[in-house]
Amino acid sequence: MPPQIALIALLALFFFSGVAGLLYQVLWLRLLSLVFGVTVYAAATVLASFMSGLALGSWIAGRAGGRLGHPVRAFAVIEVLIGVSALATPFALDAATAIYLALHEAAPGSLPLLTVARFLCSFLVLLVPTMLMGATLPLLSASSLVRGSRFGTRVGLLYAVNTAGALTGAMLTGYVLIGAIGIQRTFLIGASLNVGVGLLAWVLARQPSSAADEAPAPAAPVPPVTAVGRDRRLLVLAVMGVSGFASLALEIVWFRVLVQFLPATSYAFTTMLATVLGGIALGSALAAPLLRRERAWPMWLAFVQIGTSVAALASLAALAWSYAAGWRTGGLTQASIVAILPAAIGMGLGFPIGLRAWTMARPGVDPGQAEVARRVSILYSVNVVGAIAGSIAGGFLLLPLLGSRVSLVVLAALYLVSGLVLVVAHTTRARAFVTVAAALAIFTVAATAVPDPFDAALRRRHGNTEQIIWRAEGLQTSVSVHRRPIHNRVLYLDGLHQANDTAEMVRLHRVIGLLPMALHPDPARALVIGLGGGATPGAVSQHAGTEVDVVELSSTVVEGARYFGHVNYEVLDRPNVRLHVDDGRNFLLLTRRRFDVITADIIQPMHAGAGNLYSREYFTLVREALADGGLVLQWIGHRPETQYKLIMRTFLEVFPDATLWVDGNLMVGATRPLTVASGLIERKREAASTRAAFDDVGLDSTATLLSWYTAGPDEMRRFVGDGVVLSDDRPLVEYHRSLPADDPPVDVSGLRGDVQRIRGERQ
Repeated sequence: MPPQIALIALLALFFFSGVAGLLYQVLWLRLLSLVFGVTVYAAATVLASFMSGLALGSWIAGRAGGRLGHPVRAFAVIEVLIGVSALATPFALDAATAIYLALHEAAPGSLPLLTVARFLCSFLVLLVPTMLMGATLPLLSASSLVRGSRFGTRVGLLYAVNTAGALTGAMLTGYVLIGAIGIQRTFLIGASLNVGVGLLAWVLARQPSSAADEAPAPAAPVPPVTAVGRDRRLLVLAVMGVSGFASLALEIVWFRVLVQFLPATSYAFTTMLATVLGGIALGSALAAPLLRRERAWPMWLAFVQIGTSVAALASLAALAWSYAAGWRTGGLTQASIVAILPAAIGMGLGFPIGLRAWTMARPGVDPGQAEVARRVSILYSVNVVGAIAGSIAGGFLLLPLLGSRVSLVVLAALYLVSGLVLVVAHTTRARAFVTVAAALAIFTVAATAVPDPFDAALRRRHGNTEQIIWRAEGLQTSVSVHRRPIHNRVLYLDGLHQANDTAEMVRLHRVIGLLPMALHPDPARALVIGLGGGATPGAVSQHAGTEVDVVELSSTVVEGARYFGHVNYEVLDRPNVRLHVDDGRNFLLLTRRRFDVITADIIQPMHAGAGNLYSREYFTLVREALADGGLVLQWIGHRPETQYKLIMRTFLEVFPDATLWVDGNLMVGATRPLTVASGLIERKREAASTRAAFDDVGLDSTATLLSWYTAGPDEMRRFVGDGVVLSDDRPLVEYHRSLPADDPPVDVSGLRGDVQRIRGERQ
């Protein structure tokens, strides 16, 4: 096989390796969120553990690459091992969950310990496959197909096609595979890709005429490096570490900013990630032809860093301006491209150019397999270690301390400073002075033009029709409280309506809290998942003799809820209420308490991560957290028919004695068949606080309570019929594009049952 054909084949194989790699990353983040939660802290920790494996694998490959003798054969074996080890990660997660629970038992409620536990557990789960992934680029770079006079171009192509594969894997997984076939089968597809790549790479390595995998030839003498040259090369290495830091932190900031402009769905996050990867792939592809000729690469890297800095600022300014002007940049793809793509292209240009500047090999000089593997692994490892620090800093420090706008400017400044340092080190004083002055001037103009993304989004969405009373850009959620012309207060989370203080909305939220409290004969302890405006847990807290635990994902929502004290009974200041800022599912996994009633605020299942609170496994956690005779209320709402039936069918699988209430909007599950004793509400109304809360929703008697009844379990089962259920493996409502596009609204007019079946004797 001619070497050029062999190189094309190798690039194709590395493309499909990239497809599998991002496929796994999406799946791993999904699976680990089921255990550790969907908080920014948990996501940043999991991402850091993923990147740690890549860095470690790259470092090991650099040390061993020169002794392997046959890089493409080694790559073939590694690809097969990636597939096998990736298939084992769901089972490893079960063991890690047990460790996580044990560490929580040792120090419950300790965020530092939980963070360390999340990192260690996710690191152990992902260690083997991510180490193997990290080894692939250094190994292939050491192949004779890549080394030589066109080393820079070929490494750039390798990086570009692998990233393009990653883009493809992210899009396929997020838009198609999870919804269509589920997580476990998607793992099988990834493993099949890895094994297929490994087998074909082995065949390629055995082609004698391709020179694809010959034993290492004697290395050409490497020119000695002077002290000045060594210092400058180390400066390039440091710049690539800073670039890795800034790129991952910037990715976190981008995602936080764009949810102000876009609905926070899984598809939105998939599109954002795909845009980052697409920009990097495009930038690397553009760099490949540039690397064919000898140039002043440190200076080229300097200008790429400076350009990336300005692009990051100008892109957000352009998005905010065009969005406020009414342009169609509010679309999912358009917003991602405008805000992310220009700077991502700069990131893609920077890596192969930085690698070329770091290797400093002269044209026509092949330093040998071992030296190439070592150099590539060092730069890749430093870049990834920087990315690890960036993922942690972005999630734990920059966003909570500085907010998204200032964080963006700071990260852009890191790109700028790293580029200017290279300029000063590699040119004359006069040229350096001119370049630095011009770059600082352009950066200052761009930084000044960057608006607060929160303000830009709110102006477009609400214009002058609503007055902002309060707003805060939180780590987990950005929250604002508005006043409408009719003097109602409205709570927005990431720009989406969550609650308001109109009589109709407040009554619905209070009924969600009070219905299970009314049905339970004597609830001593209740749990509410989600605070929102506070009307639901506030109503629960009014039931006499009940202690209430409230779990809210975002501390900023807690602050916003205080503006609704007039409708939430000042729930945050009540002595019988205990607040937990945590992921609801993670709380249920870790808690040892048992509750008589569990209810939840309205949580839209199509939002990113919300599918974790509608699966069979989640409802099982809820059931396990109920005391004997306990009740759980689940809002379902009148939604498209397929979605409605999926949620109801799943709930019935875990709670076979479930009942339906309030015109088919609310389901009540029970650990045993529900009965409503005569005089139940009359007895409860003897307590003044309970009576007042019941009066607020018109619950004046047991007869009124029974009038809210819609249907029993038999009627519900007939209505939904047989079919699939929502599971952690197939979160179909969250990934709703896999459902029928022409799904009609649900019609529950014929869903009626006999309320006499739940009547009981006086208790």
